This record gives sequence, structure tokens and C-alpha cells, in this order.
Amino acid sequence: MKINPVQTAIAVAISLLITYGLYSSSESENRLLLSAGSFVFLAATLIVTLGAKFELSRTAANVKISSGTFFIIAFISNLVFTFLYFSVPSYVIVNGILFLTFILITYSISKAKQ
Repeated sequence: MKINPVQTAIAVAISLLITYGLYSSSESENRLLLSAGSFVFLAATLIVTLGAKFELSRTAANVKISSGTFFIIAFISNLVFTFLYFSVPSYVIVNGILFLTFILITYSISKAKQ
């Protein structure tokens, strides 16, 4: 896996803009947690979707599709948390499980080397 710096910078900038939008829309007392969590999750998935290059085309396609899917799931999840009152444990558990599932699937696909 190789990282393209220009596309990675664009992915980080997009993630920052989405995070700022979520922060601005949220009126919860947990806005900072929402911002930090959404940035980490969105940036990680978008960097792999846009900025990563893989040697094998099948691996690249599978990783990019799963990363894009998890980006959409992360965006929807954080959008729901933006407009609902939530507790810290519920946010950490839901997004933690989603993020760890994303890492597991991405790792499994990249190690399959097909």
C-alpha cells in the first residue's frame, strides 16, 4: 500500500469540512467528542478510499469499496449523533465497533492478496 500525498491532503480537508459542519450543527454538550470522533473515523476511511494505492487491482477495488461504504456509514452515524442527545459511552461504543470492524475488514482484504 502506498499513500498519495495530494489525494491524502484532499481527503483530510474534506473530512475537516464535514467535521466542522457536524460541529456547527450540533447543540449537544458533547460537541468536541463528536468532532474528534467523526474526524478520526471519516479521515481514516476517506484516506484509504482516495489516497491509498494497492499493488493488486482486486485488492484495491475491494478495499476502496469497503472503505467508501464505511465512510458513508460513519457519516450517517455521526449525522444521527449530531441531531440526537447522546451519552459518551453510547457514542464511543457505536463508533468504536464500526471503526474496529472497518480496520478488521480492510486488514483482512489487504492480507488476502488476490
